[in-house]
Amino acid sequence: MTGTKLGGLIKRYVLLCVGLVIMSFGVAFSIKAGLGTSPISSLPYVTGQISGLSVGTTTILLHVTLIVLQILLLRRRYEPIQLIQLPVALVFGGLTDFSVWVLSGVAPGSYLTQWVLCIVGILLVGVGVSFEVTANVVTLAGEGMVLAVCKVFPVPFARAKVGFDVTLVVLSCILSFLFLHGLVGVREGTVAAALLVGVVARQVNRPMAVFAEKYLT
Repeated sequence: MTGTKLGGLIKRYVLLCVGLVIMSFGVAFSIKAGLGTSPISSLPYVTGQISGLSVGTTTILLHVTLIVLQILLLRRRYEPIQLIQLPVALVFGGLTDFSVWVLSGVAPGSYLTQWVLCIVGILLVGVGVSFEVTANVVTLAGEGMVLAVCKVFPVPFARAKVGFDVTLVVLSCILSFLFLHGLVGVREGTVAAALLVGVVARQVNRPMAVFAEKYLT
């Protein structure tokens, strides 16, 4: 690998790390809003409430589970390079706990304030996703799982992504009712995140594409 290529790769991993920080704060804001987390965070949040573990720890456990499922699903077609998802999951889980700690003093006093925090969370997650996509070095385990499904079954990515998100939300609802005796972590904010995170990411992708062409090549 030449010095130029190595430098470009380092820049991409730095961009990925920045994206993970932004996403982690987006998750923390959505938790503080109390209107339900994004679909990918709903299961870690609910299992954290059940087990008493931090949401960062349950996020890591979910990502590890998804990595194992990818290996079982793809078998010989699994690319070992995708194991980089594991350290990324560890970093993201740690950052999520850190972000929740930073915002520990935030307490919305009204429904309107809850929505403000929820919207900030959606915007940050969308921007973080765009940074991850622009970095183009490794996907998070959630997207990796969706891509694995698309490789094995003739399903378009968009449809598989929707199915994956719906599955996480349904599992969160079931576990919430079974163990917490009510609906926890899934509310109107979850629906808003499902509808808007992708929109935000696509809008940010446009200037990020220009940035990548100028600085990451």
